[in-house]
Amino acid sequence: MANRFILSPFFLGEPLPGLAGLADLAGGAWWVNEPPAAPDSATVREAVHEGLAESVRRCLEGRELPVSVAGDCCTTLGVLAGLRRAGVEPSLLWFDAHGDFNTPETSPSGFLGGMPLAILVGRGDDTLRRALGLEPLAEDRVVLTDARALDPLERQLLESSKVVHRPRVEELTTAPLPAGPLWVHFDADVVDAAESPAHRYPAPGGPSSETVREVFRRIAATGRLAAVSVSTWDPALDGDGTSRRVTLALLEELLG
Repeated sequence: MANRFILSPFFLGEPLPGLAGLADLAGGAWWVNEPPAAPDSATVREAVHEGLAESVRRCLEGRELPVSVAGDCCTTLGVLAGLRRAGVEPSLLWFDAHGDFNTPETSPSGFLGGMPLAILVGRGDDTLRRALGLEPLAEDRVVLTDARALDPLERQLLESSKVVHRPRVEELTTAPLPAGPLWVHFDADVVDAAESPAHRYPAPGGPSSETVREVFRRIAATGRLAAVSVSTWDPALDGDGTSRRVTLALLEELLG
């Protein structure tokens, strides 16, 4: 199955022009998901998610592997919608320095970017899910790994859920992987910030890129990869291109 990269150069509905150059890396293997101008970022965000959902559906129906590359983790809603529209019910492996499991009630800041995994499984505000006609993903189909930066109430919510939390990424070199088609979401900030620093919300510590590479190699070997989504580094902070190189090398490993 050929890879099809889908680039959404936005961060929560705001343009992220520094990502646009990625579409030159693989020629015609990239689609750019860039909806028409809209009056506000919320409208743009919904349009990005819908465009991504349809792009993922088209990939799968054309026997291509969808690889979403975007500036934020909320675009995972579009990826799940596209998988479902193509008749695929995935299990999700979510790699992230943060839990992204806040709701409006648990979040100290109210930051939407800290909520997408909770939204995917039906917790918190369902506005973004309803806009896509998306039913929640069952919590017991989700494995969250690392998440070293959790807010106190977010941690409580995660511990009371059925999401499997593996705090050490290296656990996934031997732990059982979930059944069925696998969707991997990879927030580039999961890698140790000392090795990949160009992120808006860096968290100290974390696994080395070699540890993540080993896990990705194992996932690729299953032959069950159904979709990949990447939340990138911040291009404005990546003066020497280090985080870009680390992230793209890991993505290459995952794609086999």
